[in-house]
Amino acid sequence: MSGSTGNYTVEDARENLDVLRAVPEKVVEAVEDSNGSDVLEFLIREQGLDRHHEGDQGVGLIRQAVLKSPHASQTLKRTVITRGDDTPESILVPDEVERNARTALRTGKPVVLYGPTGTGKTTFAKQLALEHCVGYSLHTATPSWTAKDIIGGIGPKLTGSTGIRSLGYQTELGAVSEGVKRARDFEIPYAVILDEITRADISQIFGPLYTAIENRNQTLIETDDGETIELDERVSIICTMNMSDRTVNELDNAITRRFAMVELDEYEDDDRRTLFEGWIDDYLGDIPLLDNAELLELFEADFEGINHGSEQASRGPIMRFGPMHYRDVAIFLHEALQDESLYMDEPEEAVGQAFRTFIVPRLLNSAAFPQIEQIEEHYRALNKSFETFELGAAADLANRELEAEQRQMGSYQ
Repeated sequence: MSGSTGNYTVEDARENLDVLRAVPEKVVEAVEDSNGSDVLEFLIREQGLDRHHEGDQGVGLIRQAVLKSPHASQTLKRTVITRGDDTPESILVPDEVERNARTALRTGKPVVLYGPTGTGKTTFAKQLALEHCVGYSLHTATPSWTAKDIIGGIGPKLTGSTGIRSLGYQTELGAVSEGVKRARDFEIPYAVILDEITRADISQIFGPLYTAIENRNQTLIETDDGETIELDERVSIICTMNMSDRTVNELDNAITRRFAMVELDEYEDDDRRTLFEGWIDDYLGDIPLLDNAELLELFEADFEGINHGSEQASRGPIMRFGPMHYRDVAIFLHEALQDESLYMDEPEEAVGQAFRTFIVPRLLNSAAFPQIEQIEEHYRALNKSFETFELGAAADLANRELEAEQRQMGSYQ
């Protein structure tokens, strides 16, 4: 193996392949000493040595070496930094939404994808990140989030040997500052996805970030090594926000002034039906136990009744609810109808259980008392309209939630 930087060739790699497969440190050396992109392509794309030593996820020493190499193409960098990523390539959101989001990212503004549950916000955020950048990190908000989770701050650090430990402090990077560091260290465009930000106090967690957006020279945080972290034009910030029970008008004005707000709401009827047809065909097309045409009509009737009201239930809309939930129903049925120990002998019951497992709990999660009444009534009506399927289990789940709410209110009879 050559020890001279820049002299390591593909021929060297082929000759030493057994060693490279056995010793990960030798792969790092080969990447660092490579004399061109063909060496990296052979090591990573053809031989998959990063995956061989580091598995399908994470950015270990081999991948770090590739990301730092002047010979690595942006495409190869994307390959190593997104190993194990299962984001689907097919973009399902409406064309207008896609164009607005892509345009907003090009302006350099942070983007918020907002809309009701089940509209594909998180998947689309990852697709945007992969299209616009080389890599991304995904962080899901919690109620305990503070500005430290976004920008960073001081955290505890234990030092010393076993038995003699002392408590010190160190700088810890937050989601955005860590993204800036990656973009700098690897010289790549990088995306930071902040998912479900309405779970946290938005005005609290974004306070320092607002200041940095207004003044790009503002230091977000300084590392223990004295490196200052500022917002970088190579870093894209993409947020998702569940607006099932809120409107944009209820948000802090600070975020709507500084972020591009892109709504994912209802899909056109034809687009939504295409989604439903595709999932039914993909997961149930070769399983002849259900009437797939009637299942499609059930999906349509359920979605329509939830979002716009239905004649069967004689009520108005229940809530805004996206179509992506029905993919989970199709996947559930795919598994349930191929195993005799599950629902292979009871396909009609399987449909009701799929709705009970994936649709009704998601409706109840954000439903107020009157909406719970509507949900039960809606599924009782569907159970009568679609006699082929047993939807009683879905209605019963809503009924139990309704009774629990009535007991809590002191009105249960």
